[in-house]
Amino acid sequence: MKLHLKNIALLSAVLGASLACAGSVRTQPASPAPDNGTFDVEQLFAGTCGFCHSSGGRAAGKGPQLMNSPRDDDFLRDRIKNGKEGAMPGFAGAFTDEQIDQMVKYIRALKPREG
Repeated sequence: MKLHLKNIALLSAVLGASLACAGSVRTQPASPAPDNGTFDVEQLFAGTCGFCHSSGGRAAGKGPQLMNSPRDDDFLRDRIKNGKEGAMPGFAGAFTDEQIDQMVKYIRALKPREG
């Protein structure tokens, strides 16, 4: 019985520590993407945006198709930075203005994939 109680106490301590760590991670702001010339917009888009904007933004998914978007650059910048409640998170804390500008340029340069 003593061994059982010790195991329960140990598991409770581990669970408590895990929850404390998870809570602190959740409340930390997003870290900015590196601004050292290695910012790969296409790779970033595939990993961050591709879940909702299919085929690298070329097709609709959970989010709209971005290729040939009728929205102006200011709208796209604002949506990337601030998101849309209930639809898209904002990335102002994760990326610099220059990186967001690169994302807008990427969206504007999208062309259908060959093949």
